[in-house]
Amino acid sequence: MPTRKVIVITGASDGIGAAAARALSARGHRIVLVGRSREKTQRIAQELEQEFHVADFAELEQVRALAHLLLERHPRIDVLANNAGGVFGRNRQLTIDGHEVTFQVNYLAPFLLTSLLMERLIESRASVINTSSVANRAYGRIDLANLNGQKRYSPVTAYGNAKLAQILFTRELHHRYADRGLASAAFHPGNIATSFSTEAGAGLRLVYQTWIGRRILQTPDKGADTLVWLADAEAGTDYPSGEYFVRRRVRRANRQAYDETLARDLWAASERLLHSR
Repeated sequence: MPTRKVIVITGASDGIGAAAARALSARGHRIVLVGRSREKTQRIAQELEQEFHVADFAELEQVRALAHLLLERHPRIDVLANNAGGVFGRNRQLTIDGHEVTFQVNYLAPFLLTSLLMERLIESRASVINTSSVANRAYGRIDLANLNGQKRYSPVTAYGNAKLAQILFTRELHHRYADRGLASAAFHPGNIATSFSTEAGAGLRLVYQTWIGRRILQTPDKGADTLVWLADAEAGTDYPSGEYFVRRRVRRANRQAYDETLARDLWAASERLLHSR
């Protein structure tokens, strides 16, 4: 009988997060759903008879509260799937915490959540799975002096940078903690028909939110396949830790993703940003 894992999935109220929750629940795992919308997240949780929490990653205090609840309720966490994310409006927006919203929601908030859960994850010999995007290659170029997009802002560049940052984070997690039993992976789910990129001017809205775009997009179930595989599998046996995956295979990411100095410096910069307010 396969081991029943405790799997935390953020961004689980719809799209690939909800699809992954359904598939992993059907495999007998205990799923903890996290979403921004109470109504939508509760609906999926009730359907699956699983636990849920509400947290908006555009507010870091809600991320801290979520981490506290997870630590309080779960002596073991086997998988943390950092899946929440999105592309936002044409104009640069700051969160209540003072960070560019795309950077915070897609990267900085998951970095914070993972950091706050770190000791529990290590004790559990857990896997951290980050939902990235092929945008890391198409649009990403990390500038540590411009993480919040103060210069030359565009929504697709902000998104590409955040998704590249996730891969750097994935690789640095492996570098720092693999010898303590923690595994990590990042993956591109494909171009999926979801509520992603709903704001006007978000740059990718034509693809994701029109009937023309939806005709060429994959279903959330297909997009969730690699996430389900990674969460259900055993790192080191079924897949190598610290890598970027597309369709269950290791693929080449943006060349900056393999810069070990940049990964280390991004980690330090992220910690400074989180402690600056």
